[in-house]
Order: sequence, then C-alpha cells, then structure tokens
Amino acid sequence: MATHLITGGAGFIGSHLADCLLGRGEKVVVIDNLSTGSYRNIQHLEGRDGFQCYVEDIRHESLLNELVRHADRVYHLAASVGVRLIIEKPTASLINNIVSTERVLSCASRYRKPVLITSTSEVYGKSKQAAFCEDDDRIMGATHKARWGYANSKATDEFLAMAYFQETRLPVVVVRLFNTVGPRQTGRYGMVIPNFVCQALRGLPLLVHGDGSQTRCFCHVKDVVPAMIDMIEHPQAYGRVFNLGSDREVSIKGLAEQILGKTGSQSPIRFIPYHEAYPTGFEDMQRRIPSLERVASLIGFRPVRTLDDILTDVIAEMTPRLEEERGLAEQAS
Repeated sequence: MATHLITGGAGFIGSHLADCLLGRGEKVVVIDNLSTGSYRNIQHLEGRDGFQCYVEDIRHESLLNELVRHADRVYHLAASVGVRLIIEKPTASLINNIVSTERVLSCASRYRKPVLITSTSEVYGKSKQAAFCEDDDRIMGATHKARWGYANSKATDEFLAMAYFQETRLPVVVVRLFNTVGPRQTGRYGMVIPNFVCQALRGLPLLVHGDGSQTRCFCHVKDVVPAMIDMIEHPQAYGRVFNLGSDREVSIKGLAEQILGKTGSQSPIRFIPYHEAYPTGFEDMQRRIPSLERVASLIGFRPVRTLDDILTDVIAEMTPRLEEERGLAEQAS
C-alpha cells in the first residue's frame, strides 16, 4: 500500500484523485490552504482509513519536507488557477505558482520521490496549430497583458521540472490539462461549464464572451484522474510532457445551447464583448485542441465519457446544491 501526497487535494481535480486512489486501497495525504479549493470537496473522506488532510500552505517548508519524505508519490496540483484569477491577483498568483512548484520539486528531488506536475493548455499561447503537440513552439502575448501571466507561470513550472530531471534525474512527469471538467468544479474563476449550468438552473442569461464561435475540448475528470495515476507509475513518462484531455471540440455557443436543452431552461444566451468582460487588450484563442498521440502511445489513453456525460454529471451535482442555497437564502430572508 503506497502513500500518495496530493498538493491542492481539496480542489476539484485533487479531490477526485483522492477518491480514486483511496478506492484502489492506497493511502492519501492531502495538503491544501483552501484558497481555491474547498473543504466540502473532501469532507466525505474525513475519518476514512488511509486518509489524512493538512490545511496549510505548501510554502510551509518544514511541513512539506516531512510530507514528501513519507510519501511514495507526489501529485502537485496546488496552484492559482484560471485566467481570471491571474488577472485579478497577478502578483500573488504568479509568485504562488512558481515558488510552490520549486519547493515541491526540491523536496521530491531530496528524497527521490516520483512527482507529477499539472500544467495547462494555456502554455501553447497564441499558436494556431490545428492540434497542439507537446514539442510545438509556444507563441506568447505581450508581457503587459496580464492574460499571459498564467501561461508563463505554468511554463516556468515545466522548465523547472525538466531542469530537475536533467540535473538530478528526478522522476518527474508533466501533464498539460485541457479543460478538465465534472462534478465539484465551480465557476468562481471563469470555468465555463459550471457557470453556464448555474445560470441555466437559476433562469439567468448564459453569458457567452465574444460571438461564441471559439471552440474548446472538454474532458471528464474521471477520465483524466486514472491517466494521471498511470503516468506517474510509468518510468518512460519521466522527463517528458504530455497533453491530457479530449480532442472532441465544441463551440462555446453550441455548448450553451446543449446545456439549455439538457436543463430545460428558458434562459436566453447573451453575448458579451470581450472588452466588457475583461480588461482592455484581452486576447482569447479561437481553438484549443490537443494531440493525444503521445499519451495514447504510452498508456493507451482515450477519453471514454462524452460531453453529454459530463453535462449530465455536472447538472446532477449542481441541482441539489443550488436548491440548498436557495432554501438557506429563503430562511435568512
């Protein structure tokens, strides 16, 4: 029975990873300062054999050092996530992402522990490739546009991971996640599916940025998490970067229409110009599609769940939560 340390383990993806590992009979230690994660995501795990949780910042060096020393594998998911958060709190977000990753890598290298670093499709920047491959050149926007800070902070994480592998042979793998979605995800920092579902269930307009023709690929968290486990356990993954997600694209307008159909909502779709939703000069990508050849070749990965499956699960999870919030609001009034 191995012990797995998950930084950011109370977050959306981290909590599903904890569920999966515990379901396999493994031990899980979570550390999370709850700045973007939520205790609600892991509350059902408290008291379960093999589970421990520390509510603390991973920049607490002595604690992090001890947790890594006693772990068999480390999953580094803790980060300031999402473009909107970077725009709202750029300094703290950039420092948090880079410093936290370096400390995790340093501890993992000290004790020779395999570590998986989660990165993002954002690192591809303004590339117009039909499908992004891991070895493609990156095209970044200007440094005065805060929108690119997140991409560059995660790219720095990747450079650090590869540097540790090259210099110390640290067993480290980087995964670039492409719009991982599912139950427990919130729309707090601009995540589109929970935002649209919440708006539809509340009878509010679905706010589509731009004209809605931009496309994205969405992958269910329950497809992503097992692949992450497979990769950290695969020696041929070390020192490499992998795309992880779905390559089935949908326009944002089409996504909004599909959510309206599944919820039965009569909410209208409202198109919001980018200059009204974000600071001046915000740039968005028209397409973001991953090449999955590398990860498929290594572990045979292909996403099983469809967008319809994703929406079914998100709607089923959000409906009672919104009803509970509505009931509490009525009691308060």
